[in-house]
Amino acid sequence: MLHLSGLYRYPLKSAAGEALRETALDALGVKGDRRWMVVDTQTGRFLTQRLLAQLTQLQARWLGSTHLQLSAPGMADVTVAVPGEHAPLRAVTIWSDSLQVPDAGDQAAQWLSQWLGRACRLVQVPHARARQVDPGYANVGDKVAFADGFPLLLIGQASLDDLSARVGQALSMLRFRPNLVVSGGQPYAEDSWKRIRIGELEFRVVKGCSRCIMTTLDPQTGERSADREPLTTLKTYREREGQVYFGQNLIACGAGHLRLDMPVEVLA
Repeated sequence: MLHLSGLYRYPLKSAAGEALRETALDALGVKGDRRWMVVDTQTGRFLTQRLLAQLTQLQARWLGSTHLQLSAPGMADVTVAVPGEHAPLRAVTIWSDSLQVPDAGDQAAQWLSQWLGRACRLVQVPHARARQVDPGYANVGDKVAFADGFPLLLIGQASLDDLSARVGQALSMLRFRPNLVVSGGQPYAEDSWKRIRIGELEFRVVKGCSRCIMTTLDPQTGERSADREPLTTLKTYREREGQVYFGQNLIACGAGHLRLDMPVEVLA
């Protein structure tokens, strides 16, 4: 029987993830997921593990719904308040999207700049300033925070187990940064799903997730695999039109609540 076996949230884009036992879902996906982002001070362009592997070691945790706590090796923790409605806006770029979002202030910027060794700023996205999901795969009004393209990512546990066997070592699910993990099915069964229900909440399965060099970073150490695994193995059997796919992007049909072990039903 299919069931929800993993729930993850990433409060700060490209920082460490956190495992949850239950969570609310709002219009932007898992509540509090990827609502913060680090950007280059001069260009406003988003910064991720693709460029800065040390982001794997940065912990960002919500303190209630009003503050974020940042922790990193060798640094004293810092607490950052969600910017108020009158906070200054900063022009930022994430992939092809340009938007204006609240800046989280100088203290957070100085802390991150010191730890990352480059001038950067911390920004936060309120619901009203979220991005439109690619209309080629979504409805007008479907929104996403600072995730790459879609509000939710699902991976089947059997798919990861199959990939681990092919690579010859156990791979952490956090390499692939999903929000939802489903157990009880066959490897890559999620590729054929169009619509699913978890508990009382329905989801549209809209697009396979193309993978990049970030999958070669060990989420525990930040070290990059010299053999470029698991991307090397994925390319041998999961490549299509120059892209390597693993996992499926989802859009929730409304708000709701999820908890581990909820049944998962394939509707289409």
